[in-house]
Amino acid sequence: MFLRNIGDCYHSNLLFLIRIMNVKKVFLIIALLTSISALRAIEYNQNVSAIISLKTPGNYAKSYLLTLKELNANGFNYLLESDNPLPVTLFQNVENKGETKRITLYIFASEDIYFNYGELVKTGSYHEDCLFFMPGFWYHKNLHSPKEAPSFHTSDSWVVREDRLSTPLTSIFDHKKNKQYSVIRIDSFKSEALTSHKEGEVILSGKTSIGYTGFENNNGIATLSFGYPYKEAPKTYIRKLTLAPSVTAFQFLGKGESLKLVWEIRENNVANFSDCVKSVWQYSYDIYKPKPVETIYTTDKMKEVLSNFFVESFVDDELTKFYSGVELQTNDCKKRDVAEVGFVGRTLLNAFNALEYGEDRHRKSLIFNANSIFDSYMKYGFSDAGFFNEVIHYQRNFVDSVHSIRRQSEGAYAVLYYLDYEKRHGRRHLDWEKRIKNMLDMFIKIQKSNGSFPRKFKDDFTIIDDSEGSTASATLPLVMGYRYFNEKRYLEAAKQSVKYLETDIISKSDYFSSTLDANCEDKEASLYASTAAYYLALVTKGKEKMHYADLAKDAAYFALSWYYTWDVPFAKGQMLGDVGLKTRGWGNVSVENNHIDVFVFDFADVLRWLSKMYNEPRFSDFAEVINTSMRQLLPYEGHMCNMGKPGFYPEVVQHTNWDYGKNGKGYYNDVFAPGWVVASLWELLTPERAEKFLK
Repeated sequence: MFLRNIGDCYHSNLLFLIRIMNVKKVFLIIALLTSISALRAIEYNQNVSAIISLKTPGNYAKSYLLTLKELNANGFNYLLESDNPLPVTLFQNVENKGETKRITLYIFASEDIYFNYGELVKTGSYHEDCLFFMPGFWYHKNLHSPKEAPSFHTSDSWVVREDRLSTPLTSIFDHKKNKQYSVIRIDSFKSEALTSHKEGEVILSGKTSIGYTGFENNNGIATLSFGYPYKEAPKTYIRKLTLAPSVTAFQFLGKGESLKLVWEIRENNVANFSDCVKSVWQYSYDIYKPKPVETIYTTDKMKEVLSNFFVESFVDDELTKFYSGVELQTNDCKKRDVAEVGFVGRTLLNAFNALEYGEDRHRKSLIFNANSIFDSYMKYGFSDAGFFNEVIHYQRNFVDSVHSIRRQSEGAYAVLYYLDYEKRHGRRHLDWEKRIKNMLDMFIKIQKSNGSFPRKFKDDFTIIDDSEGSTASATLPLVMGYRYFNEKRYLEAAKQSVKYLETDIISKSDYFSSTLDANCEDKEASLYASTAAYYLALVTKGKEKMHYADLAKDAAYFALSWYYTWDVPFAKGQMLGDVGLKTRGWGNVSVENNHIDVFVFDFADVLRWLSKMYNEPRFSDFAEVINTSMRQLLPYEGHMCNMGKPGFYPEVVQHTNWDYGKNGKGYYNDVFAPGWVVASLWELLTPERAEKFLK
């Protein structure tokens, strides 16, 4: 075991005394223990090192190396001591718990101090043999990411503040030994403090619960790095594609005060990186045990308020009617000139949702507007070749001539739901059916021999972006097209796409470039991959069905790694904290876009289905966490959550020290795209939609 030399934990009489005695008496006991242990041989653990940095306001911090002196007494396992006298005393206990060791650090201040504590634990693996995982932020070496975002392009050692991560954890995977080493922080995370600046040495204005975690190359050995309060190195990621100099925070601890910090170190065997992600998510889930968020927002209430988006965003004075859901300002939510079929616009899916809801609630205006959108897109919404005009800027007189497989697929997906709904209500749209069949036929034409799809292309099938990360988005309308038109060639194309996903994406646990505003490791690629396999499982039987179910499950673990298992603390004055946002159940977006959002669509259905298939209650339980948590920022009169209009749900929710361009932690970026947000929440609130369509 890589921590084999740390020693066993002893349940101490001292800990009991700490709880019942004042601090002065505690220090007397500390002195006694130190003198007792001095009579014994000092054993320095070669795998563990520690450092404490102390800062006097107005001066640069001084750092002190700490050695672990073993204490052979009923009390603490180790005294962490320096060659220099310090105004602080540190003890550490290590408790063996099977394949984990729980590290509890006690810090006692004999004078007022501002401190930053760090610990390094060497693994038994060479750095060059390892891959690295920080949930929701770091996968492998982040080499799909640009050099302007955190990656090995900049450094092979990174530590980051814990609130960047969907679980405050770092895992190192040795792919030669098939061994995994992890460190996770154990805390209630109730406090956060504002700071005067974002780089360099920062004295916190109050108490924070946020520490740091990461990995370092320690003379060729892969090393877990963690500590408190937070620091980020070699760079801090403060804004989209903007790395800044490192930051180290210093927490105040008053004379006579003490602090307890807890981490858990884990070492286990895993088969591959995919198994590493699965193991970490299950472990994280069991540690934090996220519960559903209690809200007053029923499904009916959610849809009632969200439907105001269909009313207030409707644009009827252009060739194509649409819902204005792109490039809006959060403060007024005024309509813009951009009509976007898929991705962040989702105008066709919103039109279907508005139609279905309008007929259910007898709201004629919703029905009329939705039908006018479909009718206008039928007439004016296609390129010469028959692809969707994905993005139209009317006032700028611009139609994007570059197509993306994702937007095209999401448009076809929406229309197929519309056609099926209309058909079940005795209304056929043969012109639309012809359009969609032609589009799916073109999908097959552009599909590569390995089953993948290019990310971007033009009307004449010229490839603009040959990367294949968006492939899974095409699987969904192909499976739906097979079921609606009873065309087996669409099913075969879908199977070929998932064969590519299995070979090149899922088996390698390498999900990237699904989003169109970033080209890096991202949540949506894994979510789409899981959903694609789920769709095929719904239309197949026997061993084939179970094969696709297995793929859906493998990809689901990776997707789940992006969703928060814990609640990030916010400082007073940070709006998200003031309205009481609980981050558990929200998903980080990508390595490049380090904010949380409500991108889920029918992934909650995937989780519930997988839970039944594999008798895995964590899946369905967490689906409920997502379902409840993503309701929290519903803007309505009296609870507007800093939004300009009711129902315009926020998009860029900035939960860590990062911003998309404006405002930073605790706020939104000032520009947002509510179109996809409303569409995602609507599908979350409409369970089993795909299963009903594909049965």
